[in-house]
Amino acid sequence: MKMENEKIRIYDENGIAQGVATRQTVHEKGCWHETFHCWVVGRENNKDIIYLQLRSKDKKDFPGLFDITAAGHLMADEAVRDGVREVQEELGLQVDFAELTSLGMIKDQINLLNFTDNERCHCFLYRKQDNNDDAFELQTEEVSGIAKVEFEELAELVMGKKEEVEVEGFVPVAGESSRFKKQIGLKDLVPHSQDYLKKVIKQIGLALKK
Repeated sequence: MKMENEKIRIYDENGIAQGVATRQTVHEKGCWHETFHCWVVGRENNKDIIYLQLRSKDKKDFPGLFDITAAGHLMADEAVRDGVREVQEELGLQVDFAELTSLGMIKDQINLLNFTDNERCHCFLYRKQDNNDDAFELQTEEVSGIAKVEFEELAELVMGKKEEVEVEGFVPVAGESSRFKKQIGLKDLVPHSQDYLKKVIKQIGLALKK
């Protein structure tokens, strides 16, 4: 089945179910729908780090931009816990839903020409126990690389206290990992709403302190 024809449950703004529609219709009409977001974090040099995925340049939407570590739409026949498949499919990490920390449901809105994405995002945190990049087996048609950034740095970027932060990561090339280090700003991230980004960063910060 083509991605545009996948069936997704739709809701009103208050979360009341309104039926089922195709992914294409959902984005054309701006129907509210449910997604699964998983932010992967770790520890390095006694600091919290957060991993970002680098979206494939072949993606229809937002190619070549940095994004949530793993995310995807929940299909009409899926429960929230089924969304953990995104972590396995996109990143190759074998993660059980019980290992995730809930960050709550956070609304996100992206409005572009001919594209309106109104999401009820079920957000989760996954603590990666090692810093071994070899643990990632990327679904390269979706994800072209992984970058890591200090959590506090990313928080300051989102809150407008910094214009750029340094990320470092890798891109698989012919079976090898090509390393990179670069400065990125908000323009290099998928244009999630500022309200979503600020809320999810706050919830991640609270979860990391527990």
